[in-house]
Amino acid sequence: MDIFVSNVKCLTERLLQKQLANTDEVIEKLFCEDFPRVTPLDPQLEESAIQLWNWAVTKRVGTAINEHQKAKVRHVACKLLYSCEPENPAEGAVRKQILMASKTGRTWLDCKKPQLADNFLSLAVKSLETLYSRLTSRGHGGADINTSKGDVEKDLLRVLSYQAESALAQENHQEAVACMQRCKDMLLRLPKETGYLSLMCYNFGVDSYNMKKHEESSFWLSQSYDIGKMNIKYSPGAEVQAKVLRLLATVYLKWDCQQFQEKALNAVNLANKESVHPSGLYLKIRILLRCGAQDDHIRAGVTELLESEVPLEVCLSTVKLLMAEDRETLAFDYLKRVCQHFESSPELGSALVLHIELLLQRGKELLGKQKIEDIITGHYTGKQLSPQTLTCLHLLLWDKASKNFEAKNFSEALQWYNYSLSFYKAGQMEPNLAKLQRNRASCLLQLQQLDKAKEAIKEAERCDPNSIFTQFSVYKIAVLENNVEKAAEAVKAIGALAQGPVTSEDRLLVAENAASNLLSLAAQIALENEQQDTAMKALESLCEHSKDEAQVLTALRCLVRLVLSTIEKASGEIRHANLDVLLSYLKMALQKVSQLSPGPSMAVEQRTEDANWFRKIAWNSALQCESSPDRMRDFFVFSYQLSQFCPPDRAVLMGQKTCLLMAAAASLELCRKSPHSDQTEQLTQALEHIQICWEVWKTLKASGDNTKDPTVILLLLYEFEARAKLNDPKVETVLESVLELDNIEIKVLETMAALAMEPPAHFPLLCKKALRIALSLHRKQPQADLARCSQCVHSLIQLSLPSGVSDVEARVLEEVWGYYEEALSIITAAPEDFPEMEILWLLTRAWNTGILLYSLAQYPEAERWCGLGMSFLRHLGSLQESYQTQVLLTDCGREGGRGQQWSVTGLSHPESNERPRPRLKLENV
Repeated sequence: MDIFVSNVKCLTERLLQKQLANTDEVIEKLFCEDFPRVTPLDPQLEESAIQLWNWAVTKRVGTAINEHQKAKVRHVACKLLYSCEPENPAEGAVRKQILMASKTGRTWLDCKKPQLADNFLSLAVKSLETLYSRLTSRGHGGADINTSKGDVEKDLLRVLSYQAESALAQENHQEAVACMQRCKDMLLRLPKETGYLSLMCYNFGVDSYNMKKHEESSFWLSQSYDIGKMNIKYSPGAEVQAKVLRLLATVYLKWDCQQFQEKALNAVNLANKESVHPSGLYLKIRILLRCGAQDDHIRAGVTELLESEVPLEVCLSTVKLLMAEDRETLAFDYLKRVCQHFESSPELGSALVLHIELLLQRGKELLGKQKIEDIITGHYTGKQLSPQTLTCLHLLLWDKASKNFEAKNFSEALQWYNYSLSFYKAGQMEPNLAKLQRNRASCLLQLQQLDKAKEAIKEAERCDPNSIFTQFSVYKIAVLENNVEKAAEAVKAIGALAQGPVTSEDRLLVAENAASNLLSLAAQIALENEQQDTAMKALESLCEHSKDEAQVLTALRCLVRLVLSTIEKASGEIRHANLDVLLSYLKMALQKVSQLSPGPSMAVEQRTEDANWFRKIAWNSALQCESSPDRMRDFFVFSYQLSQFCPPDRAVLMGQKTCLLMAAAASLELCRKSPHSDQTEQLTQALEHIQICWEVWKTLKASGDNTKDPTVILLLLYEFEARAKLNDPKVETVLESVLELDNIEIKVLETMAALAMEPPAHFPLLCKKALRIALSLHRKQPQADLARCSQCVHSLIQLSLPSGVSDVEARVLEEVWGYYEEALSIITAAPEDFPEMEILWLLTRAWNTGILLYSLAQYPEAERWCGLGMSFLRHLGSLQESYQTQVLLTDCGREGGRGQQWSVTGLSHPESNERPRPRLKLENV
């Protein structure tokens, strides 16, 4: 017990702190405490109860706690007070209990917690009965006693009504009825509570009606009316009583009109006697119609409504009700009487418009048109419709016109639009007038009345020139007149207006992409009229302004087809210009494909389909650009980039590999045609393509047999060339990679040797290394190609021979001597097959080297090299005699001077040798 008291006191003190952050947590702990029955009275607990109660009241005033928190604090305070209740509490304590229990129960009811409310309401009733018993035991003589007893009875009635409310919330109808009956029995002593109790029953009836509990609702509403009659002085009043009866009649109507027809009519008639109200008269007609009453009874009801001076709006609602219940004759007859009755009313126009609407709904168009023409006449003779009614009429006319337009009844549609136009004054400025003129123009165009359509559009431009739909109409007429310039201006205007919001337009789909839809339609119109350039401008504008990636991709497909058809017919600069346009379309397609959000499976499939379509276009276009390496490269790059959005199967990977190879080849080709100062960018691009291609190749290699695929050789050749011209030291690594290959082709080594010395590349050591290996491989062939062997030797000697006095070194001369010996062995093996001019070149270069050494006073070496040169004389054919004479002459003059130095020119040099460029045989996709 001490622990419980301590906990409560501690929590109460915490709650009373001014700056408490965790109020909800403290309240919850108090609420979850287990309350024992405490005897005798514990002053600390009673004090805590009062403090908590007062805290909840003050906090609630400042909205520092919500209704549920307030209920919990009151709950705890009340339980504390009752837990320390003495066996015979004082009257003041009982009154305190009554206050706290009743208010706690009410608070739980407000929080929609009737189960929690029940206990406190029962405690309140018990305490009230205890107090009433004590007051009664004192006698009946004192006025103060009688007053106190009256107050107690009043409090008891309120608590009993709360119990009834709680019972209903828990769907315990019988208990609620019992509680309410006790309250009714007390009304004789408490007549002033009549209005309160009547309204309480009415609220019960409303709640039951909302929950479709018609039987219970009818009971409570009947109770409300009966209680209200018990004391006229304190009843809610005739208007409220009528309201109760109207709801009761409505309950019978919703419940079962046929079964409770009489009760429903009695209730509504009684309501109208209590207090006449338009809704009561209207409800009576509803009941009569639902019950299938005869026309005479209904006619009497609508006459009563008309004679009661109800607003025109109620009369028109009645007309609509009659039409909805298929009482057409009654409806038109009543509407005629209504129009006569309100003839002088400024609101008459709404009745006339309803009359026209009903006539048109029933297919009585001639009568409807006659009424419209009468209204038009009245409009210009002082009987103008109110702005709101005129708007309703315009909507009615436009709806009729729109339906005729959709049915292709263009003349009829134009007539309805013309009716609407009749209400506008000449020169009037209004956006709706512009819209009307655009709609008229659409009809006139369909009727092939171009001049009248142009007039209508001029009016639309005057009223609303900044409307995207006005510009679209201008565009349509420009296309029909084959005015390309005007159509282009309109497309430009539509694109500019597409940046802002687009308002609704009759017969046109309006959504977030309304402007894009218009541009798409504009392209379609141009194509239908064989104006391809105009269509392309519209589609380009659509691609620029649409935020729908899928729509843009569709437009780009159309643009690609159109420009391809132009490319097929063009040549020269025009063809190149069209190819550049195609490149820009593919660039945009790549951007839009990458922006497609892959959500559902269909979205993924669509993106794949789009990417594949544009990928093939890029591939096929690249094949048409053999004379333009830069465009070929760009097309192949786009084809590769688009293929990245396709499933990476083997076919796609093969395509990616080829695209990257061809892009690298094209970049190298551009490099060869560019000045040395402009080659870095192309070479860097080529390397990027090569590196990506290596990754693709690794994936392909892992997925299947690629033994006959030349990709590795091509990649190494391209990489070697790019790095050599970039003066990249890694070029040697590339050569080593080639040498590590199985069954390396000699031609590859020869090509790499040439590339190593092709300006701006200068790698003589790598060139010689490649040539030496190539020569070695040539010699190992069963039938060596002597021409190619001689070329290898020629290049090796050309690279190694000293070019001047400063280059003469013993090591170099020994290296070159070895190449000469190689040449001699080749010539000796097949003297007749070795080219004569090549032998002559070897002779002259060896002899001249000897002469150079002689000039440097290196006589033994000079004699050795001259002798080497002379060793080639015997292998010369027709030239042997001529060169033998020259050599002898030079030799004879050796002692008298330096002798004559000579050489043979015109032989091939490695740098100028034309080598085959690696190519792939490609086909259209």
